[in-house]
This record gives sequence, structure tokens and C-alpha cells, in this order.
Amino acid sequence: MFGTTWDHNILKKYVILFGTLFNNISIYRKNTAGSTIQTIKIPLSYGPKDKFLARADGDPNFDRQIATVLPRMSFEMLSFNYDADRKLNTLNKRYKQSGNDLKYSYQPVPYNITFNLYVMVKNAEDGTKIIEQILPYFRPEWTTTVELLSDIDGVYDIPLIINSINSEDLYEGSFTTRRAIVWTLSFTMKGYIFGPVKNSTIIRFVEATTKIATGDDIVSNTYANSVIISVKPGLTANGVATSNAATSISYLSINADDDYGFITAFTENE
Repeated sequence: MFGTTWDHNILKKYVILFGTLFNNISIYRKNTAGSTIQTIKIPLSYGPKDKFLARADGDPNFDRQIATVLPRMSFEMLSFNYDADRKLNTLNKRYKQSGNDLKYSYQPVPYNITFNLYVMVKNAEDGTKIIEQILPYFRPEWTTTVELLSDIDGVYDIPLIINSINSEDLYEGSFTTRRAIVWTLSFTMKGYIFGPVKNSTIIRFVEATTKIATGDDIVSNTYANSVIISVKPGLTANGVATSNAATSISYLSINADDDYGFITAFTENE
């Protein structure tokens, strides 16, 4: 059952989406006269905060201070939780047609994905400047429209909800030791996980049998007559829609995106 192989890179797209929202933040530093003397673009990386703090504080000679590489930001994907409130009919399908190629996928499964964003600074003012550029956009969610699957109609609105904001001062050591202030912002992304995309067959010919009964035939469940109704596309060799079977090319040669007519035939059996 679980042997089918596919890869939509959905989780990678969620990571890219989250990082894109916060990858263009800058802060300004001013002198006592109020003039801007420095603009700092805050670098953003994927990974836990401990990893980046250890990298920033580590040095073979133990003489590089952490203040030389801050401020910076990092983020990580933490957990997944099934969201039963957003569940739709499992048998629903989403389609995409290109010529005679028709693909479909069943309704995706809703999951809530937890992300943490870490803002690491050396002084409190840098931290508040960064936080103030993020919070106004979340009330409490920010919704982005994303194409998750290109093979089908896979465009979805993905809300990102802010859950909590915490600040901690990682000051250790003597009074001369530089400190690191870390702001942790927790978010929930309401995403979807997709199953495999499958190919579907385009219906080119429809045939239905209608049985006719009157009087006692209805009671005895016997039918004297039946009518066979068949419908297929009609198209001339010049590409003109037609309902005349005599002037139409074979329905097997007509594509789904052609401007065809309908040829309807009735055959009565007594």
C-alpha cells in the first residue's frame, strides 16, 4: 500500500515560503543628531538557534566576540499536527487538463506545521527594531497564495498564524563578556500534504440504454422495447464542429481541447 513513490517537495516549499517572508529585514542606526549612519540587512538562515549561537561564539583562538556577527535571524520547522477542523471529503479530486493529458489528485490532508523564528541581537534596541517590523502584519495571521502543485489545480491560501513571542537574555560570564539577546517567535502554518498525482482517461464516447415499459410491463418488470443512445464528438477534416456523423472524422482523432460538436444517435430495439 505504501510502496508508491512520489515527491512533490511540499515541505521544502513551506520552508521556502516561511523564509521568504522574513528575508528582507533591515535596521538603521543613527547618531545623536538623528542622522542614519549605518544600514544593516539582517541575515536569515535555516537551523536551530543553539547552532548559530555556538557558531558565532566559537573560534579556534577563543578571541572573537559574539557581538561581531550579530544581529542575525534563523528559523526551523519543529512539528506537525493533523488538523481535523479543516478536513474535507477524502474522495474529492482536483484535476488539471492539458490537451488529452488529464491528471488528478485526491483531496490533500490538512496539517498544522509549527515554525520558530529566532532573532539574535547583541543589544535590546536592535531586537525591538526587528520585532516591530514583523508584528504589524500578523492579526494574528498572514495569508499567502501559493501554487503547491503544478501538475494539478494546486493553488491554495496558506495562513501563517503567530502564537507567541518570548525574549531571553543569554548573558553568562563576567561583566566584560558580550551578551546575546534572543527573541523567539512561534508560528503555525496551516498547510496541506498531498498524495500521488495520477493520470485519468478522457471520455470520448458515451452510450446509454433506456428501456421502455408500459402498462403491465412495469408491474411484471418486463420490458418490450429499449433505446440505445450514443453521444460522441464530431469534427470535420477542416476543423469545423459538426453533428453529422457522415462528415466527421473518427472520434478517436479528436482532442479534448478541439472545438467539436456532438453526434447523437438513437437505436431502438424491439
